[in-house]
Amino acid sequence: MNDKFYSLLGLASRAGKVKTGDTAVLKDIRSQTLRLVIVAGDASENTQKKFNDKSSYYRVPYRIAGTRQTLGQALGKGERVTVGITDEGFAKKLISLLDN
Repeated sequence: MNDKFYSLLGLASRAGKVKTGDTAVLKDIRSQTLRLVIVAGDASENTQKKFNDKSSYYRVPYRIAGTRQTLGQALGKGERVTVGITDEGFAKKLISLLDN
């Protein structure tokens, strides 16, 4: 993981383009308002599987990145296991940073 990823994630959060928490992210996956779902690498297997399955079913890009602590830190909040990105531009750039 690089600093650019976390900086961009923080910028997206300050721009109001981020949803966090299992319930909110699942709701937005179902309503198809998310453009990217990020789950912490230290999330439980059950959580990772649940979000992978939901994201696949609703065709929302899904990535595992960082830890709950680093995701929360980037967002300026406490620990976060699940993060949803609602903006297409932020989502595309974050995906490109994660995949490289």
